[in-house]
Amino acid sequence: MVLFVSDMHFGRGARSAERKKEAALIECLKAHAADIDHLYLLGDVFDGYIEYRHLVPKGFVRFQGLLARWTDRGIPVTYLLGNHDPWHQDHFSKELGVTLIPDALETTHLGHRLYLAHGDGLAADPPRSWLRALLRHPVPVGLYRSLLPADVGLGLARWVSQRLHDRDEEDPTTPARLRAQAHRLLRQKAVDGVILGHGHVPALDRGPEGGYLNTGTWYERQTFARLDGEGLHLQRWNGARAQDIESVPL
Repeated sequence: MVLFVSDMHFGRGARSAERKKEAALIECLKAHAADIDHLYLLGDVFDGYIEYRHLVPKGFVRFQGLLARWTDRGIPVTYLLGNHDPWHQDHFSKELGVTLIPDALETTHLGHRLYLAHGDGLAADPPRSWLRALLRHPVPVGLYRSLLPADVGLGLARWVSQRLHDRDEEDPTTPARLRAQAHRLLRQKAVDGVILGHGHVPALDRGPEGGYLNTGTWYERQTFARLDGEGLHLQRWNGARAQDIESVPL
């Protein structure tokens, strides 16, 4: 069994609300621990994340501890960076054993070829694509880290994240653009499934080319996805167990 979860946006709200959101995710993952073969974090795990050479943002250590325990047990965890959390360095890889992927990934599980990505690169129009490339280029990122103290740099990034990026995610056309791009990828890359986040609206459908799934948001709906021998499942955590929303074979 493979799990996919995205858009936790840890750090977005008040501390008490964030602690509950983290605890719910940990309980959900623990409930699947006996059967899981791979966990994918499909971006925007954090609402704003900048890692420095000797400093990492504090908070959410319980979630990070679970990832470390899983990778220590040999359960692979792969983290595809999103538009809110692209500025990782090596903390997750060296300390937690998590594989970091800066963009998209093609992989195979249970005999099915999958295309995985956060989805912001697929949904962006030309101006936003330019901004995305700038914010991921090593030169401006290096200057940002060097010229601003960590507290100022992280605080500014979170302020911009809330005011700039959220406008993209509230765009009502984003889910439709992601679906259209997913079906284009199914045709062009001959994959069996495309799994994305970013759209903040859970979706699952199957066309003649294959299946498309959007995990929705953990921070709002606590939705996530599962791949097993029967196909793709869109699910919601109700606080005690996972409930099926919809399923399609691959």
